[in-house]
Amino acid sequence: MDSEFGARAKAELPCAACRTLHRKCSPDCLLAPYFPADEPEKFASVHKVFGASNVIKMLQVVEETRREDAVQSMVYEANARLRDPVYGCTNAISYLQKCLKDLQKQLEATREQILESRKQNDQLLEVLRDEPCYYSSIYFLAENNYVCGTNNFLSDDVDQFGFCTDRCQMIL
Repeated sequence: MDSEFGARAKAELPCAACRTLHRKCSPDCLLAPYFPADEPEKFASVHKVFGASNVIKMLQVVEETRREDAVQSMVYEANARLRDPVYGCTNAISYLQKCLKDLQKQLEATREQILESRKQNDQLLEVLRDEPCYYSSIYFLAENNYVCGTNNFLSDDVDQFGFCTDRCQMIL
């Protein structure tokens, strides 16, 4: 019985818009679905920035399926304008655009580093394939995780690919 009374009382409560404007909330109130009675601050900020009649006009020209998005946008813009009266939400947009540009530059720099690393890796592997065991006593063969160590530069212990086999060990 208490739940019936609570549901009936809630249904009879005027929406936040009608309550703020001190008028009776009709069953076909355009603002009621978007500004419920339990969220008065939502309408208060929109009303303060745009005005009730402008909000109604804007909602009337928007398709009914898109009105919820329009209201969310108006609430966001109104809150941003109240926080920053000069720039409003454009300040946030500018900040996010700057962040995006910075991240794009960082991504491009990272891609260039990856390409340079691959190029260096390919060059190193090419040198090791062409003349193994002549230039250094330790070879890192990244593709197979082997380290070959030798003290003689003209080692006869090479495998079928031309890599040093004496004192080779697998790196884990």
